[in-house]
Amino acid sequence: MSQRQLPIIVALGTTQTLAWASSYYLPAILADAIARDLGISSNWFFAAFSASLVISGLLGPRVGRRIDRVGGRQVLSASNVILACGLALLGASTTIWMLSAAWLLLGIGMGLGLYDAAFGTLGRIYGDKARQAITGITLIAGFASTVGWPLSSLGLETIGWRATCYAWASAHILIGLPLNYFFLPQTDRTQPVEGPVFKPYIPIDRTMLLLSFAFAAAWTVTSAMAAHLPRIVETFGATPAQAVFAGMMIGPAQVVARVLEASTLSRFHPLFSMRLACITHPIGALVIGVLGGGASAGFALLHGAGNGILTIARGTLPLAIFGPNNYAYRLGIIGAPSRIAQALAPVGFGLLIEPMGRGVVVVSSLLSLAALVALFFLARTDRLAPQATSESE
Repeated sequence: MSQRQLPIIVALGTTQTLAWASSYYLPAILADAIARDLGISSNWFFAAFSASLVISGLLGPRVGRRIDRVGGRQVLSASNVILACGLALLGASTTIWMLSAAWLLLGIGMGLGLYDAAFGTLGRIYGDKARQAITGITLIAGFASTVGWPLSSLGLETIGWRATCYAWASAHILIGLPLNYFFLPQTDRTQPVEGPVFKPYIPIDRTMLLLSFAFAAAWTVTSAMAAHLPRIVETFGATPAQAVFAGMMIGPAQVVARVLEASTLSRFHPLFSMRLACITHPIGALVIGVLGGGASAGFALLHGAGNGILTIARGTLPLAIFGPNNYAYRLGIIGAPSRIAQALAPVGFGLLIEPMGRGVVVVSSLLSLAALVALFFLARTDRLAPQATSESE
């Protein structure tokens, strides 16, 4: 990591931590209090949240095209404004319709401001050399839940959920917006301001389909475990205290795995890292299946390690395969199914846990192994597909 990269990585890592903490990780702490005060079921709250994730996924390709054209500074700065508006509206909500409108804005903000947009921005700045920078921001933003959950919980207990939403909104304007706008460099436009806008032609070929499937399957498991891991390990006989401790192990495991990626694994092709990320969850499931609930922490550590590497591979693998040309747009296309899968996985696995019990880890393991099989159909080369051409929109 060069001295020139460090300020950008620290700034973007900080804004990513803020974006994740105040959007994706917010419902875990505030959902029950908001639902109770508005007189609605928490299921309605999480339905609105899931819809926002779908919206963010559908926006991915369009956001990526914008970043490829003008760079990420404008897009990420806009995300801070939109997330702030969404949080302010959430704080002011008195009806389910205001709540839904708030999550609509937050979905747009997440589409503009989470990892895919950040990775695309780094691809525009550093090109083929963006791998270290991508790893760097995930090392920082890996603490989003570690920072966000205690802060949201403290806000809920001391100033209430409405003021907590307003505080997060203020942080986007006072911290996130200046960091994104002043620390991210202005990149050259790839197309002139005036004249026709050309939409890149990216063929949805075998490689694109395999990558999209692999990421969607892997992120389905990640999202399901984020919502249900304590409940799942309890079906293996873990005590409530062991289940809570297991959940606490995921964050540190992610960070350690990302340090490993930044050091040892950086010598290998990102395809190797992605394959490793897909195998750790099934190994963890085997461990808890054989040893029982007492091994729940081991299961969480293995799952968390794979998740930590997966987050980095989401940005580095498409870059290594296709190169920096139209990288953000391609990332948006590949990532759209993953975002939708992330939105649906908690509900889907929630419905499976009661009838299947501990057997639900068989489903999650099969999904991880399916992603692994898809990756083995990819040749281990730095360029697996031709660069995209352009066609008039």
